[in-house]
Amino acid sequence: GKKNSLKDGEIRVPLITIACHEDLTASDLVGRYLLDANGTRWIDGPMTRAVKNGAILYLDEVVEARKDTTVLIHPLTDHRRILPIEKTGSIIEADDRFLLCVSYNPGYQSALKDLKHSTRQRFISIEFYYPPADIEAEIVQRESGCSKEHSESLAKLGEKIRNLEEHGLQEGASTRLLIYAARLMSEGISPRRACQVAIVWTLTDDKELQRSLEEVTTSIFE
Repeated sequence: GKKNSLKDGEIRVPLITIACHEDLTASDLVGRYLLDANGTRWIDGPMTRAVKNGAILYLDEVVEARKDTTVLIHPLTDHRRILPIEKTGSIIEADDRFLLCVSYNPGYQSALKDLKHSTRQRFISIEFYYPPADIEAEIVQRESGCSKEHSESLAKLGEKIRNLEEHGLQEGASTRLLIYAARLMSEGISPRRACQVAIVWTLTDDKELQRSLEEVTTSIFE
C-alpha cells in the first residue's frame, strides 16, 4: 500500500475553496435544511464544515459576494472565533486549526464592490504584484512549454501593456493571459496572432486601444 510521511512539525490541514459570486447566499456557506423520505435534515455548508474540522477556508474574490453574506465572517475573525447558525439556533466554536483566507483584486471594483472596512480590519493583508520580468518569463515557459525566447518576449509585452493602464486601459495583461498566448504559440500559431486573440482582444473592445496594443505587440514580435 501507499505510505504517506510527514516532516517533523508538519500538519496536514484540509483546504476548502469557495468561488464567491453575487448569488452566493448565507445558506450556501453555513448550510440548510433538506427534505428527504424521513422529513427534514440539516446539511452543513462548507463554512460550517471548515469551522468544525479545523480546515483552511479560502474565499476567492470575496468582494463579489453580497454584503449580507460576507458579514458571516465577522464573529469568526475576531476574538470570539464562533459561527452562529441562526436556522438551528446553535453556535459553533472554531477548531484551533481553523484558518480563514480571502482574496480579491483591488483597484477596478466600484465602491459597491469593495471590501468593507469593518471586514478588512479583521485580517492581516499581503499584497501581490506582478513578478519581475525574468521570473514571469520562467513562469510562462514552465506553464506553457513555449520557447525561452517567446516567454521572455511575452514577459516584456506584459510589462509594456501594463504601462498603458494610465492611458485608458482598464486592466493590464495578467500572467494568465501571457500563458494563454504562449500555449497558442506552442501549438504553432504565429506570435502576433496568438497575442491578438489571447491578449489584445481579451483586454479591450475599444478599437483605438486595440490598435495601440497591436502596435506594441508588433514592436516586440517583429
